[in-house]
Order: sequence, then structure tokens, then C-alpha cells
Amino acid sequence: MGGHREKDEGAAADTALLRAVAAGDPAAMATLYDRHAGWLHARLTRRCADPELVREVLQDTFVTVWRSAAAHRGEQAGGWLWTIAARRLVDARRAQERAARLETTPIDGTVSGYEPAASAPSAEERVLAGLEFGDVGTALDRISPELREVLRATVVDGLTTRETARLLGIPEGTVKSRATRARAELRVALARLNPSPLGGPA
Repeated sequence: MGGHREKDEGAAADTALLRAVAAGDPAAMATLYDRHAGWLHARLTRRCADPELVREVLQDTFVTVWRSAAAHRGEQAGGWLWTIAARRLVDARRAQERAARLETTPIDGTVSGYEPAASAPSAEERVLAGLEFGDVGTALDRISPELREVLRATVVDGLTTRETARLLGIPEGTVKSRATRARAELRVALARLNPSPLGGPA
């Protein structure tokens, strides 16, 4: 039971920290960084072999948190932070690929760097980010492993269909069909557990 209590206390502390960050408290931001930067760095490193890019993404993640803490709605901070970090990593990778293409294929000067996506995760992304944190573990138990791994790649890590196919070693068409089935099955399972998990605005 102690583990559950500690987890609940940690979640409450994170929520309080994010409220303070939203109010512009730099000390709260430093504490939040100390609590989460380590595991975020480790998880990003497992997905990216470039340490410089990992540092850049980690920094960008916390810049986004500083600017967007008010968008946090009380869901588990870890899932919220990871959704932002995974999206930033994908943005950064695509920016690198775009830059490489621009070196060989000049176009008009409108593309430069990368523009981050909307800073706050949507309601569906927040729920699906629980894939990494057990928030929707009961629902996921009802989904087969091959569907779960497609969801993790496409939703949590934000990979494209082509990137997911390459990662999992399956055809792109299979990725699409599994992703569709996985989302449908997850929505049904979540609806049984909670009548309106995705009821809020996206």
C-alpha cells in the first residue's frame, strides 16, 4: 500500500509544482526539472543515439513546460511531460531530415528550423500517453501486444507510418490497419472503464 501512497503524493506534488510554474515560479520549475529530467533524458536516449540532440530536445521540453504549464489539467505529470518530449524529439528529427534535403534540393526560403507543434497535448494524446505510465493499463490489457506496440510508436513517440514500419519491421499497410484497430479497441476499453475519458475538448 505504501507504494500507492507515495505515487499519489508524488502526483500531488507534481500538480502543485506545475501550478506554481504556471504562475511563473522559477524555483518550482527548477524542482520540477530535478524530479523529471533524469528519466526523460534516459528515455529520450533510448530513442535517439545523438546526445546533442537529446540535450536539445530535453531543454526544449522544459521550455515548453514553462510556457504551457497552465495547460496541465491534473493528469499525471509524467505522461504529460513525455508526450511533449516525444513530440519534440520527432519534430527535431524531422527538422534534421528537412535540413539534409534542403542541402541538396533548394526550395523557396520559407522553411527554416522547425516550428514546434501546439505546445499542449490534446485530450486523446494525454490519455494515450498513459501507455508509458500505466494510466490506462487496465484498458491496454485487453489489446494485443502487436497493436499496443503500434500505438506506442505512432501515438506516444509520434512516429510516422513509414518510421513505425521501419522500427517494427512490418509493411506500412499493416501499421495503418493495426493503428486503426488499436485505437478502436482502446476507445471501447476506455469507454467501459470510464464513460467519458475523452469527453473534453481536444
